[in-house]
Amino acid sequence: MKTLTLLRHAKSSWDDPVARDFDRPLNGKGQRAALAVGRYLRSEGMTFDHVVASPAIRIVETVEQVEAGYGSDLAPAWDRRIYLASAGSLLDIVHELPAQAQTALLIGHNPGLEELILTLIPDRAGDTRRDSIEEKFPTAAVAEMTFDVAEWGAIRADGGVLVRFTRPRDLDPALGPGRD
Repeated sequence: MKTLTLLRHAKSSWDDPVARDFDRPLNGKGQRAALAVGRYLRSEGMTFDHVVASPAIRIVETVEQVEAGYGSDLAPAWDRRIYLASAGSLLDIVHELPAQAQTALLIGHNPGLEELILTLIPDRAGDTRRDSIEEKFPTAAVAEMTFDVAEWGAIRADGGVLVRFTRPRDLDPALGPGRD
């Protein structure tokens, strides 16, 4: 059994005049949301044998805030391929996760993360969590999936079970849309 958790970076600032999208930082709401997500991961007892993340500034800052809330260093492996990757590219990265890792956390960007979840989780009537993700996988959202496989390379389309989907607004209504 393998467990894959996906985390989208927290809300970034469009007001900061950066030359490249890669360099956009988090805004205040994003910092608060990432901190709340870290606390949530800790409260749920979620642990990770391996963490891989995009090196974009908004991800680096998300990781810092999640770690502060989590109370532990995530020590991600930074992988530039995650930056704005497609679902197919992200699946390639999942297939390359270390064999000894049973639980992994991948921190990245949309639309790739959302598309990866929709690829890996079958579309079944009444699956409200998957339906919510199909509607929107918002910033700082967490999706946890399990796969009945022995190796990461065996993960295939429609092969997962969506165990949890948590948005920042589920943790604190003040972190919902339209709130600053």
